[in-house]
Amino acid sequence: MTTALVFPGQGSQRVGMGRDLAIRFPLAKETYAEADAAVGFALSALCWDGPEDDLTLTANTQPAILATSIAVFRVLQAEKGLAFDAVAGHSLGEWTALCAAGAIGFADAVRLTNLRGKFMQEAVAVGLGSMAALMGLELDAVKGLCAEASAPGEPCEPANLNGGGQIVISGATAAIDRAVAMAKGKGAKRAVKLAVSAPFHCSMMKPAADRLAAALADVTIARPSVPVYANVTAAPTQDPDEIRALLVRQVTSPVRWEESIAAMHAAGVTRAFELGAGSVLKGLVKRIAAIECTTIGEPHEVDAFTA
Repeated sequence: MTTALVFPGQGSQRVGMGRDLAIRFPLAKETYAEADAAVGFALSALCWDGPEDDLTLTANTQPAILATSIAVFRVLQAEKGLAFDAVAGHSLGEWTALCAAGAIGFADAVRLTNLRGKFMQEAVAVGLGSMAALMGLELDAVKGLCAEASAPGEPCEPANLNGGGQIVISGATAAIDRAVAMAKGKGAKRAVKLAVSAPFHCSMMKPAADRLAAALADVTIARPSVPVYANVTAAPTQDPDEIRALLVRQVTSPVRWEESIAAMHAAGVTRAFELGAGSVLKGLVKRIAAIECTTIGEPHEVDAFTA
């Protein structure tokens, strides 16, 4: 095992993403047309032209990022026959990874991530939940901080274990505010609240997980062509039943990204390609393991790869 594909999650979106790719490559344009049909509105126009406020709505952001990554993936496959040994994705990106590995059909993935976004947004009223990024604290210290900041009905929990000293916490706004206020006193270098509309990957997302489980019940999940490193377990799987269960658990569980990348490296991965908008994962991978990570999302990056 040498090559992995990694796929970004929410936060990597930007107005204009995928536009140049769709202009240059008909296959990318066709991919966006498929996505539009799957959700029943012009998702492509949101990606290419905005407005930004609409693109950043969770229900739109999730299928938009997935469609952009799959457009890049398909172009690379068509241009040069992209070979890979494993896949992983950060939160939403896990859906893209499963799609790329053939476990979930593209139309189903677009439709379900649109629903996933709606379910997550509707699980907690706006303003009642928040997230914050902590820099410079080990996981045990973050768990202690979260326990101290929590109160009855106001949870505070580790949500994204990103690596490189960065851990994101999630929960009730009052509890997150308390954690941020206490963080520097506990040794954190920085503690910054994030501009998100809901407290993702924590127990407050249980209503969203239940609704997603129902939506997933009748969807076909096939055996992926390569191992998928799951956020919940940080371990590889190719079992369709396990994948279905993990996609539901992922909504309320921490994203174990640092452990996932470390496990890939231990299995022999030395090279990774981040496909889609932005280069967030490239920076994280670099801080976690000796894996050379290259971002591919724009036409000139596709050209460099195919050359």
